[in-house]
Amino acid sequence: MKALLLQDKNKWTEMKVEEIEKPLPNKGEVVVEVHAVGLNPVDYKTATNGNPHWTYPHILGLDVAGTIDEVGEGVVDWKKGDHVVYHGDFMKKGGYAEYAVTTAHSISRIPHAVTFEEAAALPTAGYTAYEALFRKLPMNHIQTILIHGGAGGVGGFGVQLAKNAGKTVFSTASLHNHEYVKSLGADYVIDYREENVVEKVLELTNGRGLDAVLDTVSAKNATDSLDMIAYRGHLAHIAGAPDYTKVKPFTKVISYHEVALNAAHHIDDMIAQADLAKMGDELLALVAEKKVAPMIERIISLKEVPSALEELSNRHVKGKIIAKVK
Repeated sequence: MKALLLQDKNKWTEMKVEEIEKPLPNKGEVVVEVHAVGLNPVDYKTATNGNPHWTYPHILGLDVAGTIDEVGEGVVDWKKGDHVVYHGDFMKKGGYAEYAVTTAHSISRIPHAVTFEEAAALPTAGYTAYEALFRKLPMNHIQTILIHGGAGGVGGFGVQLAKNAGKTVFSTASLHNHEYVKSLGADYVIDYREENVVEKVLELTNGRGLDAVLDTVSAKNATDSLDMIAYRGHLAHIAGAPDYTKVKPFTKVISYHEVALNAAHHIDDMIAQADLAKMGDELLALVAEKKVAPMIERIISLKEVPSALEELSNRHVKGKIIAKVK
């Protein structure tokens, strides 16, 4: 099969499409004929330092949509030809290839109303936002929420999901992306480059602050966000934990929520792994019903992935970039 090969760590800008042996499924696995793959920052981040579990050449790509080509021993719920999407384990070979392997219990069925490209836009960014909002945060008790980086993948899905849940949504973005983030559902968008985000939030909330913040940026940004969270509020973070000592005990009693989607693959917990599929099912239904947009900005070829990952590394890509394989 053809695959985009990473020959060694930190060589991701030099990846080329080459021939490699087609994979076979182990017990409980399926081989997927790949139609589309979503690009994510985790691709270049993990490729920069490599991973001790990898053998080279390695194949990146976590967000895979396609048709089942072969089922392994013990797989009874899936058959050849089924349309599926999944979030892959970054320790294993990924989906920038014509075929890829994953565990059968972690895949979701793509509805007829959703294309392969739309499905491939969802797993890493969409499931992360979904997990933060509907697995971590007590959304029934939250009315106001700020989602950092509303023009990006996780942020954009987070804005849509929070608004769809009836919340008052704040977000941060560069000025040129404000209208775009508002089109996703944000009620207030703050220019993080030109405005003091904390001061603006406190002004807009009459000094109270927010019920919740989803930080998608950094540990420092998560720490800074603590100043805009109200009493008994929540911080969900995906890019580094805050400095917990900033908020003293017996003051705002903030709850903290780590979100690490890929961790589900690395623990011996079938329920946690199967929940990836369940989140996929729930998010795919929202896309099929046109309640959530997959935010596809561009569809590229497999050989264009390295240059597109370079764009992602500059942190100014709006929405999602998808590689079409078939």
